[in-house]
Amino acid sequence: MSAALLGIDIGTSIVKAAIYRDDGAEVAAAARRTNVSSPHPGWAEADPEEVWAATCAVIGQVLRQVPAAEIAAIGISGAMVGAWVVDAEGRALRPGIFWSDGRAQPLIDGMIARDPAVMSRIFAESGSAMQQGCTLPVLRHLVLHEPDVMARATAVVGAKDFIRAQLTGRIATDIVEAAVAPGSARARGRSRALLTLFGLEDWAHLLPEPQECDSIAGVVTQAAARATGLRAGTPVAIGAGDVAASVIGAGGLAEGAAVSILGTTCLNGVVVAEPVFTPPDLGILFTLPEGLWLRTMVNVAGTTNIEWALATLCGDFAEAPDAYERLAALAMQSPPGALGAVYIPYLSEVGIIAPIVASEARGGFAGLTPRHRRPDLLRAVFEAVAFAIRDCFEATSLAFGRVRLVGGGARSAFWRQMIADVLNRRVEVPMGGEFGAKGAALLAGTAIGWFPSIAEASRVTCRILHAHEPAGNGRYEEAYRRYRLYAGALAAVNPRAEMRTLP
Repeated sequence: MSAALLGIDIGTSIVKAAIYRDDGAEVAAAARRTNVSSPHPGWAEADPEEVWAATCAVIGQVLRQVPAAEIAAIGISGAMVGAWVVDAEGRALRPGIFWSDGRAQPLIDGMIARDPAVMSRIFAESGSAMQQGCTLPVLRHLVLHEPDVMARATAVVGAKDFIRAQLTGRIATDIVEAAVAPGSARARGRSRALLTLFGLEDWAHLLPEPQECDSIAGVVTQAAARATGLRAGTPVAIGAGDVAASVIGAGGLAEGAAVSILGTTCLNGVVVAEPVFTPPDLGILFTLPEGLWLRTMVNVAGTTNIEWALATLCGDFAEAPDAYERLAALAMQSPPGALGAVYIPYLSEVGIIAPIVASEARGGFAGLTPRHRRPDLLRAVFEAVAFAIRDCFEATSLAFGRVRLVGGGARSAFWRQMIADVLNRRVEVPMGGEFGAKGAALLAGTAIGWFPSIAEASRVTCRILHAHEPAGNGRYEEAYRRYRLYAGALAAVNPRAEMRTLP
């Protein structure tokens, strides 16, 4: 008898699969890295065949632990926006383009030069500060620069939608993906006005009509069954973008819930029952199932900062099996505040979009003196990301209580407690490891009737593994004040940066 759900999460550089029982328990998981290429500066592409092969591999791995006959349904999650261009057979016509791609920035710069208020107009429709890797600007770039490819295109989708099409033979997308393309937050889907703004009226047919996340997209085809080991005919749900799926998987699909996803990027949001467009021109408003939204602020670099610090400052043990434990142990040798050393965690090629918009902001150290040593620098890196999380939550101007923390950064007890102290909030880490895959699996379970609603699935399958109460002694307040001063100054260094004044 079928008794399990399979969730697949297509990340920017890693593909994951996990199997769950109906109580949310994770019983098998696998991951495989994929390559992100940059044939030109600022580009971020993937080989679709490599991503599909990685998907087949991780599915095969988890099916060694749970037979395919027990998989009742499959859900898909993954990195949103970008552009994966396919033909009528669902074959990729070019490398897939990820959200982190910057090729459309000159096009956006031109739009701003012609209409300085254009980004505010986009925000007023979408609730999101648009990045250059979003689908509409990337699609416009492709129309202008790759007309031969686009003449053969049948659809333009996200990475997870491409993989779903390989499984089912059907092209589809979800409301989460469509609304952040950018689309309409209020309509929870496409925006005709924004398609017109980008000159894409004649190309709108390439963008699939968005469907509810817990609807069925199709079933596993015979060809996909041969490639993956899955049972042909297994239902495949539409699923959702990785942010929405992670919120669901973390048990956070409820009004007022606060969720921090500390992964490669660091996303921090509060669930709301009505779309929130304040503060204007800042942050991202994600559409969620159950008539909810997630008002978020994102520090584009999250655990990337820790990985950089490990590789750059800890080369003597960077490849050791216990490298991250040793990194934290070194950082703990420095006191809270890192003896005045400050790190700015803007370690991204695309700048930042919270708590200010500054496309050319970059990271760096500040406040250094001869007394500072490696432990101080490492502690400053950990603290900086915690300060960025606080910055992001405060920028939403929304009330919130305890915070659900998920993502790779949630594995560190040292970091979890630091975040609780910096936020002065209880921080809870749910049981599990792959929350995007779990959310996708729960959407599949809801689609086949295992749960009465997605909100109920999210709630009843959540178990708290770790909880950290804040120390409540304000020991990070002075360090946070220094951080904000330096962060604001560093973001302002480049005169081309489009900035919003710090509150």
